[in-house]
This record gives sequence, structure tokens and C-alpha cells, in this order.
Amino acid sequence: MKLKSIILVIISILFFKCHNPQTYDVLIRNGQIIDGSGATGIMGDIGINADTIAAIGNLKKDKGIQEIEAKGLAIAPGFINMLSWANESLIEDGRSQGDIRQGVTLEVLGEGESMGPLNDWQKEDLKRGQKFIKYDVEWTTLGEYLEFMEKKGISPNIASFVGNASLRLHTMGFEKRPPTDEELDKMKALTRQAMEEGAVGLSTALIYVPSGHAETWEIIELAKVVAEYDGMYISHIRSEEEDLLEAVRELITISREANIRSEIYHFKASGIPNWSLMDKAIQLIDAARLEGLPITTDMYMYNASSTGLNILLPAWAKEGGHGKTMDLIRIKAKKQKMMEEIEFHVPPEKILLVGFKNDNLRNLAGKTLAEVATERGKSPE
Repeated sequence: MKLKSIILVIISILFFKCHNPQTYDVLIRNGQIIDGSGATGIMGDIGINADTIAAIGNLKKDKGIQEIEAKGLAIAPGFINMLSWANESLIEDGRSQGDIRQGVTLEVLGEGESMGPLNDWQKEDLKRGQKFIKYDVEWTTLGEYLEFMEKKGISPNIASFVGNASLRLHTMGFEKRPPTDEELDKMKALTRQAMEEGAVGLSTALIYVPSGHAETWEIIELAKVVAEYDGMYISHIRSEEEDLLEAVRELITISREANIRSEIYHFKASGIPNWSLMDKAIQLIDAARLEGLPITTDMYMYNASSTGLNILLPAWAKEGGHGKTMDLIRIKAKKQKMMEEIEFHVPPEKILLVGFKNDNLRNLAGKTLAEVATERGKSPE
């Protein structure tokens, strides 16, 4: 066996040394090749035919119909945007210029809320929420949305979780209560349909409504359906602040009870007073993994997050969705109560305003909440 192995190695070396020059559709030369495995990068060339990497290594004698000089640059597999909100922007910009040019080739959609399943009310809500990007909602199920995108033609690959918020909106609206047996069965059936149509798993975003209206046992029941298809449960957990550890424990419980691979979206301790909780949260996850639970996390690689300002409002003010919140704000006593209960885990000086649907407020983009409060002579609350 040893002699045969040596002979094979010699033959291989001679073959690669003497092979006839090849012509590739694309030849990338002299780049630092990083394969994504964690191994040290190597200098070399990559030959591509159609959509397939045909050769990697020293291709000096070969040619490319298109040749790209990559000296001083890194060549890597496409990046995965594990939490993508390109579900609407890709309808407008199928070439994905905002992400493709940063190397993103896979957009994973559906954080808590997905583009299906939809009922008539959800379709109308999608239309009402459109501002710059206008489109007809031509689909009902998540699978139909994915087919819509495929037929439209988009540059990146896409995948999607089915969001428990979408399941609840479809079945229960914004009601904050446990589902009846019939409602739970309907959500499980919708989950099963989404998985059979290509969903990669179940997602929750438990600091938002109505996703956060779901109790742990309800999520476990839906996750059990997903586990039958070897799908994943992924969650923007119930707290990233002072209750971080309890929120991590909830995800571990769901993983254990549903026997499902689970992941935490953008794992972090938000707010300086809570930074000390991060080590303990990591210890909880490490202990769960030692137990055999397949739990993973993804993380921000920067020290800022982005979400709606309404996240600062007390929970009771958000229960019925945005419309109900605005109704409450118009009631003087409720508005006052909201302001009294707002807690800033990040100081107003560090809350940057970046987007508005109201044209009359767009001049405030780029200012901090503290700056706007000073300009208007009001408190940040």
C-alpha cells in the first residue's frame, strides 16, 4: 500500500506539472485565498467555469476569457448575512448592490416576521407600510414568496425562516393571550406547510409584538414541528438587557424540550450596566453545549444596534401594534405614563436617528435624540 501511494503521488505531480494549459471563463490571479475553514490563507489563482470553481492553485500557464488581478486582495467564499432584512429591497434592487459589493451572497430572511404565510389583512398591512419601494403582494405562502423572488431574478441566494409573529398575526392578530387548541393546531399546520415549502426553521423576535406574546410552551410546540424537518430554531431572545440570563435559559429550554438546533440572533448584552452579564451568558451556552445541545450564536461585529424608537416604550404601550400605540399617545394621561416609564439603557446622546417615513421629519436624520430634545426644548422622553 505504501508503494502504491508513492506512485500515485508521483503520477499526480507529473499530471499537474505537465497538464495542458486550460482556458476558464474567469481566472482570478495572485490573490490570498481564504477558504472559510479557518485555515491560513494561501497565495494562488482560481479558475471559474460558469458558476463552478474549476481549479484552485498555481494556474500561471492557464488563461481566462476574463482575468482579474487580485494582488494585495483576499479571495473568500461569499459571506452569509444571517439576519437580513433585504426581503423588500431585493424586490426593488434584484442585483443587491448594497450587499453584493460587501461580499454577501446569501441573505437569510425572516427575523420573527416572514413574508409568509399571509392572510388578507396581512397583505393589506404590507401595502400600507410601503414607502419608497412599491410592489404588489402576489403571494400568500412563504414558498410562493421565494418562488416570486426566483422568477423575478435576484443576484444573491436567499433562504428564510418562518416567523412566529407572522403565524400569530395570521391566526390571532395582536391579541396578547395563549392560543386555543384550535389556534395552536392552525399555527402548527402553517409551520409544517412553510417547512415543506423550503423554510429553514422557526424564528422569534421576542422583544417585539406580537412575537413576544408567545409563551415558552407555545414556541416549543411550534419548534417540535420544525425539528421533524431538521430545521433550526433561531431567536432574537426575550431580553438583551437586565434579564439576559433568563432569556438565554429560555432558548436553552426550547432547544432541549423540542430537541432542535437553536441559535441566538446578535448575541449581546445591551447597555453598559449589563455588560457584566455577558460572561455568565456565555457560560450558560457552553454548559448547554457540553450537555449535547446544538446551540450556536451570531454576533454584531460593531458596537451599535439598530431598531425602532418604540422599543423604548413600556411593554403595555406596544401590545396591540403600532396603530394602538399611536392611539394611546393621543391620550394625554397615557402619553404622560409612557414618558414616566421610559428607561434609557443607552443615553440619548448615543441614540442616533437614521430613518423616517414622515417626510417632514427627515431633516432630523443624523442627529441624536439629545440634540433634537435640546432644539425643541423638551426632555428626551
